[in-house]
Amino acid sequence: MKNKMRIVKNMITAAVAASMAMACLTGCGSSSGSGTDASSASATASSVKAGSAESSKGVLRVGMECAYPPFNWSQDSATTPDGSKAVPIYDSNLYTYGYDVAVAQMIADELDMELEIHKVEWSSIGISMDAGDYDCIIAGMGRTAEREMAYSFTEPYYYRDNCIVVKKDGPYASVTGLSQLAGKGCKVSTQLGTGWIPLLDQVEGAETGMNYETTSECFMAVSNGVADVCIVDLPTAQSALLTNKDLKIITFNKDDTFTGDEEMVNVCIATRKDDTALRDKIQGAMDSLGWNDRDKMNELMDRVIGQQPAAN
Repeated sequence: MKNKMRIVKNMITAAVAASMAMACLTGCGSSSGSGTDASSASATASSVKAGSAESSKGVLRVGMECAYPPFNWSQDSATTPDGSKAVPIYDSNLYTYGYDVAVAQMIADELDMELEIHKVEWSSIGISMDAGDYDCIIAGMGRTAEREMAYSFTEPYYYRDNCIVVKKDGPYASVTGLSQLAGKGCKVSTQLGTGWIPLLDQVEGAETGMNYETTSECFMAVSNGVADVCIVDLPTAQSALLTNKDLKIITFNKDDTFTGDEEMVNVCIATRKDDTALRDKIQGAMDSLGWNDRDKMNELMDRVIGQQPAAN
């Protein structure tokens, strides 16, 4: 009888001990530990996806080509020749710099935000913003009446002049006005999806239709004789001539030039049409920086033209 009682007692003791051990394991590992690890992993994944794991600041997500010098370009190094910091391109091993990048960084700093730059082809730059890939476009975009129907715009952060680019030793190297191209049957070109497209038809008797995804392709077409004339903005043309010595820039006389090209002079920052809050926030930063001064704008543009890889 005593033996039976001893056996029962031992079984009860063992059961209690096992129960306590299980409670210990549950309290220290299964519930508390697993929950912490899961939360930590989730938070880390979210931070990495956002591109700002170490910062609690907001993120200014910007879309641009990173292939439109001197407004923006791609490079391997994290700095420019004068020591300016290039910005990592999101989800890439490359960096970007240029006028747009410098302005975007100033705005982000003024707003105490991290800057995140997304590289995107020009033809889909608006579509990708509307899809939520980024929140604004700082990409040398001219503010046109057509674009204002789709996006909200800040005031200009740069003012540019338009020009044409021709072969230095070609038949159009000596023209000074638009009328001098009339009836010549020249092949004119520009970048797809830009405000320069409507200007092509103003070259009377010209061959049109061969336009390109990037301005670099436009300049190459002129160099190769595929196109005779490229319509573009002056800073981009100046940038191209750093590596295309066979090209020439021509700015037309004011009384013999394109009409309706004034829209492309105003280079503005775009947000989604209904995101006026972000538009106004960016505009406030520009106002605080005094970024309505053309001298400041031109000074920065002159500097970045000298910092692009082609210039060194």
